[in-house]
Amino acid sequence: MKKLFRALLVALVVVVVAVAGGSLYLLSYSLRPERTMEAKNAASYEYMYAEYPFLRPWVDSLERTGALHDTVIRRADGVRLHALYAAAPHPTDRTAVIVHGYTDNAVRMLMIGYLYNHDLGYNILLPDLYYHGRSEGRAIQMGWKDRLDVLRWMEIADSLFGGHTRQVVHGISMGAATTMMVSGEELPPYVKCFVEDCGYTSVRDQFAKELRGQFGLPAFPLLDVASWLCGLKYGWTFGEASALRQVARCDRPMLFIHGDADDYVPTAMVYPLYEAKPGEKELWVVPGAAHALSYRDNRAEYTRRVGEFVGKYIPEEQEK
Repeated sequence: MKKLFRALLVALVVVVVAVAGGSLYLLSYSLRPERTMEAKNAASYEYMYAEYPFLRPWVDSLERTGALHDTVIRRADGVRLHALYAAAPHPTDRTAVIVHGYTDNAVRMLMIGYLYNHDLGYNILLPDLYYHGRSEGRAIQMGWKDRLDVLRWMEIADSLFGGHTRQVVHGISMGAATTMMVSGEELPPYVKCFVEDCGYTSVRDQFAKELRGQFGLPAFPLLDVASWLCGLKYGWTFGEASALRQVARCDRPMLFIHGDADDYVPTAMVYPLYEAKPGEKELWVVPGAAHALSYRDNRAEYTRRVGEFVGKYIPEEQEK
């Protein structure tokens, strides 16, 4: 009996150690992918010009005229956050805060900057989220704590562009989840609407999908332990980081966009998000679009739909 007890105890210890080790690996793999981010940061402009050739002359013109600027803020914990911004071609109070995705940065959202600034005539501000691009930080926050930073960036955008702005917040992928997460907070009156493009329902749902897809593993117990460790180390857990719960509290209009060929953030996630959102909303499921490629593959239609939706709540006739 003692031998059996010892064997069971040893087996339990092995399992606990294996789960703890796997959970630590999962946390590092998901929230600190340093090599991926370094490679992306080093080649951001080259990548964007290859994928979106029309960006180069626009960016060149902004830089030549000194219209593309950097700005920096510091969080209460002293962490330095960076953003790019540019005023509209003609004076206006219409302003877009544009939020990038997982391991990306402000430069990799310049195509949406082009949509708002060049095509629609908006002021634009594109933050580098915590730990991304030229911002500091310890690890990716998956949109949850980023929502609080985006609230601050809304204030900065309002100040930069005259103090009486009317704003839309537009995010893609993790940036879309961030957009939905911030939409459930108490918002300043100058935020008029939101556009989310292929955001996930919650961090837990997305990580569970990745565990199944990449490693063939169930969520329990690795994800639960990793979430607990994330709480200890970074001050937030996977379960609380829910775009679904936050969007249910949103009182501003929202446009939901999702490609019907998205197998990274599954298309199925958009439907409960759309249903949870009260009040004014629209849904566009884009035929044939893979993850985060709805704009690239449907540029004219994307621009038209976004312009028409946002134009309902930020009409041109109130321009300065």
